[in-house]
Amino acid sequence: MGLSLAYKILEKNLIEGSLKAGNDIKIKVNQTLTQDSTGTMVYLQLEALEVERIKTELSVAYIDHNTLQAGFENADDHEFIRSAAAKYGIVFSKAGNGICHQLHLERFSKPGKVLIGSDSHTPTCGGVGMIAIGAGGLDVAVGMSHGTYGLKVPKVRNVRLEGALKPWVSAKDVILHVLKVLTVKGGVGYIVEYSGEGLSCLSVTDRATITNMGAELGATTSIFPSDERTKDYFTRQGRPEDYVALKADDDATYDEVLVVNLSELEPQIAKPHSPDYVDDVKSVEGTKVDQVAIGSCTNSSYTDLMRVAKILKGNRIASHVSLVISPGSSNILKMMADNGALGDMIAAGARILEASCGPCIGMGQAPKTDGISLRTFNRNFKGRCGTDSAEVYLVSPETAAISAIRGVIASPESIGSDLEVLLPERFETYDGYFIFPTILSEPPMADEAAEVVMGPNIKPFPLNTALPDSLSATVLLKTGDNITTDDIVPSGAKLLPFRSNVPELSKHCFKTITDNFYEVCKANNGGFIVGGENYGQGSSREHAALVPLYLGVKAVVAKSFARIHKANLINSGILPLVFEDKADYEKIDQGDQLTFKTSIETGHIVIHNATKGTDIPVALDGSANDVEVLKLGGYINYLKANRA
Repeated sequence: MGLSLAYKILEKNLIEGSLKAGNDIKIKVNQTLTQDSTGTMVYLQLEALEVERIKTELSVAYIDHNTLQAGFENADDHEFIRSAAAKYGIVFSKAGNGICHQLHLERFSKPGKVLIGSDSHTPTCGGVGMIAIGAGGLDVAVGMSHGTYGLKVPKVRNVRLEGALKPWVSAKDVILHVLKVLTVKGGVGYIVEYSGEGLSCLSVTDRATITNMGAELGATTSIFPSDERTKDYFTRQGRPEDYVALKADDDATYDEVLVVNLSELEPQIAKPHSPDYVDDVKSVEGTKVDQVAIGSCTNSSYTDLMRVAKILKGNRIASHVSLVISPGSSNILKMMADNGALGDMIAAGARILEASCGPCIGMGQAPKTDGISLRTFNRNFKGRCGTDSAEVYLVSPETAAISAIRGVIASPESIGSDLEVLLPERFETYDGYFIFPTILSEPPMADEAAEVVMGPNIKPFPLNTALPDSLSATVLLKTGDNITTDDIVPSGAKLLPFRSNVPELSKHCFKTITDNFYEVCKANNGGFIVGGENYGQGSSREHAALVPLYLGVKAVVAKSFARIHKANLINSGILPLVFEDKADYEKIDQGDQLTFKTSIETGHIVIHNATKGTDIPVALDGSANDVEVLKLGGYINYLKANRA
């Protein structure tokens, strides 16, 4: 039996373990990326690991999230990251250069390589045949310092694409359809691998849109083969030497198969407040729109924005609509300025933002009270946009553009087939926003004379202590299903500047659910959290583990966990326990007193609910290494204890 493409790349980079679904393995890390809302913690942790030289072929630090500088905090974080990059030989991308995933796809992606990044949408580069995995910041710091990454071998779900897209249907509609079928937890424990005749109608940036939003499936990553479309992309990007042809074996076997007939797809829309609450655009056509936002790492490519410019040309944005557009990279912005597309957007009444994440992370452009916002982004969690009462819909750039003109949600079907974008023979590339290491080498050469600069808002990250023999504490909070990392540690322009200040950030923990979690934690000297299904879905931000750690949370008991958040809890030394019988979730309430012995080696624990007088069996689904990490109180303690 042949291998899937994902397994072929994993096998090539395998360092330790056996490549079988469910096994724990260690793989080589070729590249890493960080961004500024998670990057400060990554480089603080890299400093704590006392690394002399990183071991990756390439590491890049992007500034793309916290680019609004209303105070000193964001600027200080940027300077800290810049100085750390100089010290360790890391490529530094300045604010305004663009979104990490779009930029990395353009400039540094390589088929067959392994990339891990401190952002859940790192799988974007799976569009060129990379194994690109979003991870917690500490995992990325270890990836840089040790050149390795540990994971449980995922199953592989094949999505076989048949037929071809209609001119007004795009890659965004494909992934929204897949989300509708599989849901936000349908990819947990899987790599999603695309194949089939339908690949031929999808460009690399189309594929990157699909792999980007694979994060919303909960998948470990998503991947496309590297083929002639990939070769064309690299040639136009001026780096044909990076192209390698890669595909699954002809007789590859998969754990699950989903067939999608592209010819049958219609424009799709994700309704508030989840990326998998998907329907045809026609089902809500005519709904009045207040705001339209085009961009994000999902839909800010040259092709996406040139289609938008083509739709907007000669038209005018509806008088009651605010249209904002954020290009994916400075190169794309300059190309549109040079070819006149930017002028067409501005003439139509669009507002042009800098090349950054911007509204997607809640950094500006919050909708009005009770506003309807149509966005080409990847997440529409309640309140993420900055306005709790707003309703956010996710759509393709084509749907967004025609809706901005008409002032109501409208299907792009009426545009017809005139949406073809002619690609330039060569995409322009400029290095004005990059700071490259003084000495280019593999692995990168550190600058021993470089000084790391830390402003007053940068506080030490919390470290746990060794796991005691038993735990007894109060249930601080009981949540429902699909709690997001945005719920645990909210984003937005007001709070993002405190991503390097865990004590300040902790005051806002779980603010989307309750106003007094911080006070409850302080009054009880910490305790436990009880969660439902898919606890911790969404962003890779390890703050969703570090902030509870700072507040004294010792364990989270849930029906199931999202992959990255579970890893972050283990890295922080917080026990991620699952109900052996999910019905037992009903046997615990907020305020209950729980106690249990922490003999976690067997993976089975009995929690005694002293308040109700009941015993509840739970499990620790982790590797032998996870057990040792938890016993020592987190990954950094483990690494220091096992330092050679």
